[in-house]
Amino acid sequence: MEQDRLPRKLAVILHADVVGSTSLVQKNEALAHERIQATFHHFSETIKTYGGIAREIRGDALVAEFERASDAVPAALAFQILNEEFNSKLDDDIQPQLRIGISLGEVIIADNTITGAGVVLAQRLEQLADPGGVVVQGSVSETIPARMPFEFESLGEQKLKGFDQPVGAFAVRLRSNEELPSPEANTATYSAATKTHQVPDKPSIAVLPFDNISDDPEQEYFSDGITEDIITELSRFPSIFVIARNSSFTFKGAAVDVTEVGRKLGVSYVVEGSVRKAGNRVRISAQLVEAATGNHLWAERYDRELKDIFELQDDLTMHVVGSITPQVELAELKRSQKLSNTNLSAYELALKAQALTYDAVRVADRDMLIQAMSIADNALKIDEMCTHALWTRGMGCVFQYLYGWSADPGSALNFAIEVADHLIGIDPSNAKSYIVRAWAYQYQRQYDLALADYRRALELNPNLALNLFTMAWSEAVAGLPVEARKHAKRALMLSPRDTDIWLAWAYATLELASFIECDFSDTVKWGRLAIQLHARMPARQLVMIAGYGHLGDAEAASSHTAAIKTFAPETLSAVLAGKYEIFKLSEHNSLLLKGLHQAGLTD
Repeated sequence: MEQDRLPRKLAVILHADVVGSTSLVQKNEALAHERIQATFHHFSETIKTYGGIAREIRGDALVAEFERASDAVPAALAFQILNEEFNSKLDDDIQPQLRIGISLGEVIIADNTITGAGVVLAQRLEQLADPGGVVVQGSVSETIPARMPFEFESLGEQKLKGFDQPVGAFAVRLRSNEELPSPEANTATYSAATKTHQVPDKPSIAVLPFDNISDDPEQEYFSDGITEDIITELSRFPSIFVIARNSSFTFKGAAVDVTEVGRKLGVSYVVEGSVRKAGNRVRISAQLVEAATGNHLWAERYDRELKDIFELQDDLTMHVVGSITPQVELAELKRSQKLSNTNLSAYELALKAQALTYDAVRVADRDMLIQAMSIADNALKIDEMCTHALWTRGMGCVFQYLYGWSADPGSALNFAIEVADHLIGIDPSNAKSYIVRAWAYQYQRQYDLALADYRRALELNPNLALNLFTMAWSEAVAGLPVEARKHAKRALMLSPRDTDIWLAWAYATLELASFIECDFSDTVKWGRLAIQLHARMPARQLVMIAGYGHLGDAEAASSHTAAIKTFAPETLSAVLAGKYEIFKLSEHNSLLLKGLHQAGLTD
């Protein structure tokens, strides 16, 4: 489980390998080693110039990270040209040449190493390149602006070791009589790791996971729960832009520079702190830092009895809001106050259940989800009005349905609605209550009811990325592409480093929105990103196949047809037979069927 807790992100990865390094070493070991190291040193400088980071040199290979493909590709080509010129001046045959592969994929960066599917994919693509050449993934080629002077030669759909689905590969080169673009100003000034998002116009803030400094490491869930509650309370204020929980938590356990956090998440302010829990007492230290300068604007330490924990959270929220947005009326804080009669032992159990549920959903672990729901039930036995436990219970039922883990799917959704109704009755200002009910309505195909609940949640908490990710999908399915696109992009802005399941949901939303607008090129572009992050979802595979069908590329659709037949053959058959519909509107379902038929699929 520790590996699953490491921060993940989507990045453009470059992998370079020395061609025939063994042969070079056999000719002259000392000179070959010196030349290879010099080659990687020069390449690292080129990478830095184009805004990338040379993460690792592994013997005769180099791994680098970029924010944008439009920086990675010119960096690779620039170096290959320079290296060819350098080698041409040598009077011996110890001339290191590189093959380079570039991918877009998920990676983990920890302990100064970079690992993950994105790195492996870049390595596999590099092996397809000619000496001195560059090969990129199809989704990388699609993100390169047309104005850039490159030409891409399709190498077809490649079956690569370690990947279930074929990957589109392209050899890239500079067009004849063209010049390489110079590094853009922003990439020359900041690397990909230090400048990724623009700061919004309104006050913007990220709350980093509070450190657990209790003697008991098992209290981690408690400090995480406190942090999440603070994020939720701040998120209620429409005048503040608050980064979502999942993106803030990618910095958990890492020694961070707040200025770096500000650039990576695009925020003006950062809250950080610690929690020490001992018996019935808790000490919370918190500070508010201006991200651009590192100046401390406010700091406080709270020593309280656990029975005062909710008062403490409100007090902390008030100080943060008052420090960065004086125009926010303090009377608004009354809207975010907790219920005073919540039992604290139930609250602690609920936080543990909530943390376990997040882990279960992320790694798709059925037994873990059952355990989490059992803990939530124990919390409800102590206090039937514990909102955290009710939220966890309702969310768990929806994911039981979504993953097919319920023996009675219909009952699971009905129970989720009952739980949500109870939550709304207890606290009608809790946006998460409406999200649970909206999810259940959505899967019951009651789109109007679902959208009404999503919009109520949006009114209550305009910064809740979880709501925006799922509302956008529902809007796309309901035939509202403009609204869907707006909310998906807003969600990506609020949580740019979210877990792959929610990022994939946003990309799938953009895929569906493009499809019903008949922009099939964008359909496959967004669909490819969604599937790369989370492939085992029938709707995004079906729309991808239909998009290729409308583009007249049945061959490209074939790998997605093969994929859906492995994990959702019944869904495919039902859609083709007209017994199951993805979209609310008949014209959009007809468009889907037509595309599937043009891709070669029949009943």
